[in-house]
Amino acid sequence: MGETEGTAAPGARRRRLALATLCITMFMSMLDNVIVNNALPRIGRDLDAGITGLQWVVEGYSLVFAALLLTGGALGDRYGRTVVFRIGLALFTAGSAAAALAGSVGTLVAARMLQGVGAALLTPGSLAILRHVFTDERERTRAIGTWSGVSALGLSVGPVVGGPMVEAFGWASVFWINVPIGIAALVLSGRVLPAVPGRARRVDLGGLVLSAAGLGAAVHTLVEGPERGWTDTRVLGTAVLAVLLLTAFLLLERRIAEPMLDLRLFCDGVLGGALLGGFMVSFGMFGALFFLPLLMQGVLGWSPTAAGLAGLPMTAMIVVAGPVSARLTGRHGPRLPLVLGIALCALGLAGLSLYGENARYAEYLWTLFVLGLGMGMTFTPVSIAVLQRVAPERMGTASATVNTLRELGGVLGIAVLGAVLTHRLATALTAALTGLGLPPDTLGRTTDTLAATTTPTTPLPPPVRHAVEHAFTDGIHLALRCGSAALALAAVLVALLLSGSGRPAAPAAAGAAQDLPTGARV
Repeated sequence: MGETEGTAAPGARRRRLALATLCITMFMSMLDNVIVNNALPRIGRDLDAGITGLQWVVEGYSLVFAALLLTGGALGDRYGRTVVFRIGLALFTAGSAAAALAGSVGTLVAARMLQGVGAALLTPGSLAILRHVFTDERERTRAIGTWSGVSALGLSVGPVVGGPMVEAFGWASVFWINVPIGIAALVLSGRVLPAVPGRARRVDLGGLVLSAAGLGAAVHTLVEGPERGWTDTRVLGTAVLAVLLLTAFLLLERRIAEPMLDLRLFCDGVLGGALLGGFMVSFGMFGALFFLPLLMQGVLGWSPTAAGLAGLPMTAMIVVAGPVSARLTGRHGPRLPLVLGIALCALGLAGLSLYGENARYAEYLWTLFVLGLGMGMTFTPVSIAVLQRVAPERMGTASATVNTLRELGGVLGIAVLGAVLTHRLATALTAALTGLGLPPDTLGRTTDTLAATTTPTTPLPPPVRHAVEHAFTDGIHLALRCGSAALALAAVLVALLLSGSGRPAAPAAAGAAQDLPTGARV
């Protein structure tokens, strides 16, 4: 079934097919982070889910994906990256079919979690296999640029294709689309991907349990806190549990010989800055993109198709920015494109927060161009920084760390910015309902109506509907500004951490490699 470790690199045609296979699967796993967003109002209506339920539909995938990515990298190192990659692809495809057939929110969240398990297994091996296939440094850099660009494209094109699909075929179609693609990728992977054998290493089961439980408790706290109240016994209990479990996880990772999360990666300033950049872009962008379809469809009254097509400028800019970012990284190192990309994302979110429920598309179109350009600039420099500075034997774990932090950024972005939005929404709406002479218990019904559907079965009176829309817009504005502020701070920190990361000359790179705790090379 192809070349094994140590044999000649695959031929040119086979390398292209291998790159296409890896790009397709990465596109699919990234797409699933966001394609569901435009389906949320329809899912809420058909499965009777409010804002919290819809958050779990998204977080169920992202949380499991983030929690198991490090384990996926370790399993790939241990049992062979190609084998684990294929297992993950099969599970992801099965989870997609189960999600499409789900008849309740609980079943849908469980299926999304199965998708997350599959994505966590296939993603870490993708970059590692790519490095094995492309042995020429220049060809490898181009391949990584393509791979990174396709990954970014998956995040941006999801809302664009998701909207028309939901309107034409129903919300289940955003999951059915993965099934034929997954099957085709499985067949193709068996023909063109080289066998990359594993090596003897210990699987960090303790780290898996502590990290998964700790992240789960943290997200539960952030999602349930606004609804139950921050002083609720369960919310406080899960918050304390999250702190204890994640602290124990970090202490364990420092002590064992082969940790799931190699904390030494963060000792290198360039790697630390790149990892921080990837985390913060996902934090700001995922958090914002989760709520925009609800705003467009629930407040502005757009159809799923219109809301999806509205994202085309962002998609176009990501396509344009990917190759530009790759060239800038090759010429100047990762600092310039990464810092510029983060700063543009901060500017775009801040600009978007200036427009309310009466805004016209042409007025805030510029923010979508800026956001797309910013996102497209950030993916490639992060991947190349890791590829240049981490030794081949640690590539699976390092790749898993990059993707874990990206996914974790998205998970926390949705949870944290969602908590900001929900708290502001509840505060503003309670005041508005009191002013209208309505009882406070109207709050739960009205907010869930907004989240669930744009055509409620029990329409709200116009004054109440206006109050809900205004409160929701106020909440999302605050969330966008918080995301923008976090990204602006991240841009400064990343610039400082990557201050010495210009494009290295060969002698300097060799010397630097000796100082890296991971045994990395450039």
